[in-house]
Amino acid sequence: MAWKQTPLLLLVYMVTTGSGRDRTDLLNVCMDAKHHKTKPAPEDKLHDQCSPWQKNACCSVNTSQELHKADSRLYFNWDHCGKMEPACKSHFIQDSCLYECSPNLGPWIQQVDQSWRKERFLDVPLCKEDCHQWWEACRTSFTCKRNWHKGWDWSSGINKCPNTAPCHTFEYYFPTPASLCEGLWSHSYKVSNYSRGSGRCIQMWFDSTQGNPNEDVVKFYASFMTSGTVPHAAVLLVPSLAPVLSLWLPG
Repeated sequence: MAWKQTPLLLLVYMVTTGSGRDRTDLLNVCMDAKHHKTKPAPEDKLHDQCSPWQKNACCSVNTSQELHKADSRLYFNWDHCGKMEPACKSHFIQDSCLYECSPNLGPWIQQVDQSWRKERFLDVPLCKEDCHQWWEACRTSFTCKRNWHKGWDWSSGINKCPNTAPCHTFEYYFPTPASLCEGLWSHSYKVSNYSRGSGRCIQMWFDSTQGNPNEDVVKFYASFMTSGTVPHAAVLLVPSLAPVLSLWLPG
């Protein structure tokens, strides 16, 4: 039975502890981080892959331009193990746009004590297709680390691989899609069993002419957090745990 308890307790922890913010302040918010605006607002000239957030963004036009540059000092050196494949880099830019621009991550914002930010997001339920496509696009590119939040050589001003970290394919360091999406940024994401368009998982990118689907997602999860309802929110993250939850929790 112990193997069932671990994912269950993690899910309950996510819903019951929730965001570091006040529970009434979960919708339409920006994180307290280095490049984020204080409040979301329209930015009609957001660049390229950040453009879906033009109607309501936590990032500035300058930030959206910088994270697309190959030689930008604002973001990571994606080419730390040779040139990253363009399709792979596209997913990392999408990830960066979501991080910097989205005002729809309130339920997963947590307080942190770091020099470059006071808040981060944790265990955002990422749609399964977004994770699988990211992994497929990057599996033949090269990297040298499993967790990109720490352990880099910054002596040159950009992140380089430390001498103890050899370059291998992404598939070597991340053998499964979940190992990439969940491990890369210290569990910023939690791979959902739900699909794009379900209203139950966050999409990394979307067609803004059809509206922002993440607005409905954040409203849904925020409603469970504000009501304090645990079991159903947990089931929505991992439906296969429904039989286990029925044994462990009422309702």
